[in-house]
Amino acid sequence: MGVVRKTKSVQTILEIFNQTEEAISVVELIERLKSQMNKTTIYRILERLEEDALLHSFLGHDGVKWYAKCHECSSHDHHDVHPHFQCVDCGKVDCVEIDVTIPKIPNRQVMNSNVLIRGRCEECV
Repeated sequence: MGVVRKTKSVQTILEIFNQTEEAISVVELIERLKSQMNKTTIYRILERLEEDALLHSFLGHDGVKWYAKCHECSSHDHHDVHPHFQCVDCGKVDCVEIDVTIPKIPNRQVMNSNVLIRGRCEECV
């Protein structure tokens, strides 16, 4: 898609992600921004930010889509293939910087994989 235009709405969403290292659910974003923009706009911006490798997404335990900042990715190659951790007590979700090897599958090309680890975070243990 190319570089995302830095509209006020795009900057508002990017600002939210620049203020945290944690992942943010689409449900939380819609709730936080409901007075500033509609959910269709939010979904469209998140899709563009993911296409431009500024964010990556994954599904949480409850099937809700979560987004987190990309690091050193490009629109042609996402390097953020890593597991995510979801706390069963407080609900916090974040990226886990550990190596996970996705196995090669004969006659198939793996494009992405979602690994979600659930447990108690450092604040809830």
